[in-house]
Amino acid sequence: MVRTERLVLRPWSRADVDSLAKHADNRAIWLNLRDRFPHPYTRADAESWVDLCSAQTGEPTNLAIAFEGEAVGAIGLEPQADVHRLTAEIGYWLGEPFWGRGLATEALFAMTAHAFARFPFERLHAAVFDWNCASARVLEKAGYAFEGRLKRSIFKDGRMCDALLYARLRPR
Repeated sequence: MVRTERLVLRPWSRADVDSLAKHADNRAIWLNLRDRFPHPYTRADAESWVDLCSAQTGEPTNLAIAFEGEAVGAIGLEPQADVHRLTAEIGYWLGEPFWGRGLATEALFAMTAHAFARFPFERLHAAVFDWNCASARVLEKAGYAFEGRLKRSIFKDGRMCDALLYARLRPR
């Protein structure tokens, strides 16, 4: 569990299913995430996600973003493999009613510090769809550096777009 001034990043629980289904069932969120994130997002999808997260052993890598006691988004790490084993991809989303309040930046700062404190990662990175300027700004505010544009690397919702790659390295 990670606490910030306004948020708690914590493991998912069955009590989060209704809130997760409510906030995740939003096309505006789906448009900025991978296709493995379903739309529409149903209660069954929420139950499956919570069950999957609950079944993980060891330090949890996928956490609920809780604001005023309610799960309003998610943040997680996807550890990479083989020669990239000291790298993790970081990803996040926040329910639309909570956009524009600095909560995503607050969560990203906290999860980044947590990742470097609890895991052996040397690098965290995120690829943002080029139309998602708000998420790119969140990464920049949280100290992630723009590393490059991966041209025509994403196909989402019937269109091609570039991915903007951001990374942050373990402080030395």
